[in-house]
Amino acid sequence: MLIACISNCMATNAAPDSRPPHPSADSVPSSAVAADNVIVLFPGPQPRKLSEILEQLIAGFAMRPVTLREVIVVLQGRAYNLLMLLLAIPFLLPLPLPGLSTLLGLVIAFIALRMTLGQKPWLPARLLDRELPPRFFPTLLSGARRVLRFLEVMLKPRQLWLTTSPLLIQLHAFIIFVAACVLLLPLPPGTNFPPALCIVIMAGGLLERDGRFILAGYLAFAFNAVFFALFAVYGQRVLQWLWALFAG
Repeated sequence: MLIACISNCMATNAAPDSRPPHPSADSVPSSAVAADNVIVLFPGPQPRKLSEILEQLIAGFAMRPVTLREVIVVLQGRAYNLLMLLLAIPFLLPLPLPGLSTLLGLVIAFIALRMTLGQKPWLPARLLDRELPPRFFPTLLSGARRVLRFLEVMLKPRQLWLTTSPLLIQLHAFIIFVAACVLLLPLPPGTNFPPALCIVIMAGGLLERDGRFILAGYLAFAFNAVFFALFAVYGQRVLQWLWALFAG
């Protein structure tokens, strides 16, 4: 059950150079501070499994608008990697995203850019306080359950050397940043799937320190390069053919 009460602190998005934007999952109490001086209380211990966190999102934000600041509060210790994963999933599904696709891609790109520069993940207040529509997360997660269950079963710590080096983590984040920038481009419907898949795989690997998923993310990135190279070549030919057809 989600309870809201008034507080005077706003601790979910610390300044980049002051303190970590969120505490570790082991040290977070059952209450967390949300936006607009609101404390969000979740009874009982904090969930550990991905599915439990997602069920918490569905239950807490089912019938009202929600800000990204509140979502980060719920995600807590794994906030930013998990947030990138969650925001990329809608691009894998045939879900309508009127006015949201640019916002979701921009948030992913901003987080990944900070990580690429070796800085603490952080989002400006304007993005944190942007409201997502009611039932956004229930709609998203109801269609993404198979993807999330697959990730929960498959992800586990392995090949840890790929996820412990700061330089490698910056490189992984750069791959996510490039893929997120592709999401921001005004491309035809359906072309968002390859970069979103790359983001989901890479973010999942970073989330659970799974080096094999990281390697799979690089394969997905290579697929993106081939896909968009072919798209550029054959897309140009199709446009030339249509121009000749209508001109004739």
